[in-house]
Amino acid sequence: MIRDFPKDERPRERFIHSGPESLSNHELLALLLRTGTKEESVLQLANRLLTEFEGLRLLKDATLDEMTAIKGIGSAKAILVLAALELGRRVSNLNYDDRYVIRSPEDGAKYVMNDMRFLTQEHFVTLYLNTKNQVMCKKTVFIGSLNASIVHPREVFKEALRRSAASIICIHNHPSGDPAPSREDIDVTRRLNECGKILGIDLLDHLIIGENKFCSLKEKGYL
Repeated sequence: MIRDFPKDERPRERFIHSGPESLSNHELLALLLRTGTKEESVLQLANRLLTEFEGLRLLKDATLDEMTAIKGIGSAKAILVLAALELGRRVSNLNYDDRYVIRSPEDGAKYVMNDMRFLTQEHFVTLYLNTKNQVMCKKTVFIGSLNASIVHPREVFKEALRRSAASIICIHNHPSGDPAPSREDIDVTRRLNECGKILGIDLLDHLIIGENKFCSLKEKGYL
């Protein structure tokens, strides 16, 4: 097993201290296999598996039957490896070109209008955008009456930092149907804008959603 190796040579410890890029292909594979056989260590088994498939190029297309035909590779080990390969394939095929792009307040309002116009409570939602103004994430930060003490910048920008967002758009609804901004709306907007400048994350707009209409606090001159 991996634990039979000196601690500083174990793939898991090197993974933790130096990152996955510090491991060879067969060491990464050994982490998935976890155990070897009576005849060979897990690292030797991983190395033999790669040799059988002539490296990752053929291994990525291996079937369950092909993998379990190799001595020392049971169905449990094979499924773990194939699952990891499938995840890698899906990540490499991710396509961000179809993400919603926001170029104007109208675009932002259109993105959330049908979801927010009929809400009976105020929902404060944040859109997190990349450098191309594509929506990476939409998150409801809190539900309830808008108040500067409730809408804490920490909660708004935490997700932005986690996702390395370039900018954000804040949105909340008025259940009354009238999107005219209140004093609280304006105060919250200015507070979030100041925090965004400190963090280097632009607050592009704060939209208020009403009954099939909206108000942009940027267009009103509050940003």
